[in-house]
Amino acid sequence: MLKFCSCIEVLAGLDICASVMKEKMHRLSPLPGDYLQPAERSLTVTLHHGSVAHKDPCMLGFDLVTCIELIEHLEQSDLRKFPEVVFGFMAPSIVVISTPNSEFNPLLPGVTLFRHPDHKFEWNRAQFQSWALETARRYDYSVEFTGVGHPPTGMENVGFCTQIGVFVRKYLQTGVSAESEKPTEAVYKTVFKAVYPSLKDEKYLQNAVVSEVIFTAQIIKQSLPDRLMSEHEEYNDDPTERKSKFQHSMNCFSEDLGKLVVEKSMEPFVNGNVVYIPLTTIFSFPKVNRLCGTFEKLCKLIAGKVTLSSDGSAVMFNTEHENEENLITGFSYKVQLK
Repeated sequence: MLKFCSCIEVLAGLDICASVMKEKMHRLSPLPGDYLQPAERSLTVTLHHGSVAHKDPCMLGFDLVTCIELIEHLEQSDLRKFPEVVFGFMAPSIVVISTPNSEFNPLLPGVTLFRHPDHKFEWNRAQFQSWALETARRYDYSVEFTGVGHPPTGMENVGFCTQIGVFVRKYLQTGVSAESEKPTEAVYKTVFKAVYPSLKDEKYLQNAVVSEVIFTAQIIKQSLPDRLMSEHEEYNDDPTERKSKFQHSMNCFSEDLGKLVVEKSMEPFVNGNVVYIPLTTIFSFPKVNRLCGTFEKLCKLIAGKVTLSSDGSAVMFNTEHENEENLITGFSYKVQLK
């Protein structure tokens, strides 16, 4: 679910079992909707095959590390190496570690010793907190304890089903200790990588802007018949007056279309079978404005992708073919009714 957090730009997973990752990794791939509506942030998801007891430079630079139900699967030799890898080498700002609380086990049906056959140990609260406090002290972290899974009423003394330690680094790193010397060679094997479409990528940004410009222009164009109907009522249904006014307006538009759009009006207008939607009008719409930032960038992104007037100041629609399509559609509809 972390991939849905808008503040996260890089996700990396590590597991000792490559087959499990390969079986599940398709769930992390972008969906069709991610391409239709790219996010504003960038997101890269990578899965690595390897052991948490080994250091690899690909795991450096992360702000948060989560180890969910992990440490109880480690052999004692790997458990001893674990704090140095996570807290000393990776040294993120926050580390979240969860592990079963063995005190809760008697409340779980069918559990005799451990909850899973691969568990090497399961700690009670005192054991986990002792290990966590010593690890925090050694690597300059603070730690707070919480958990998930409340016990039944009357059994509160056993604590949470799963115990959690939240470690926060006390000081910003100013250098690398000799103990945490960075390795030069990668030891993990990358088994999966997905780069999600993002508006930070010029290609996806251009597609989004072009689609939004066309959509906005279509909405404006569709409002023109309503505007003409308003004029119809304004002239009290006097065909002579309306025709005279409309013809005068069309003559003015025909004289200097580009100049009219840029200098005199942001209003869309019709000339013959062509509808002109000024780019300044389209740019005033919040989503277009937010995507582009500047009018100059809008013009750059849609150049060659949208049909524009000769001076590039307005989006053009030819309504001649649309009228023919509407007639065909209407005819087909009537046939179906029969």
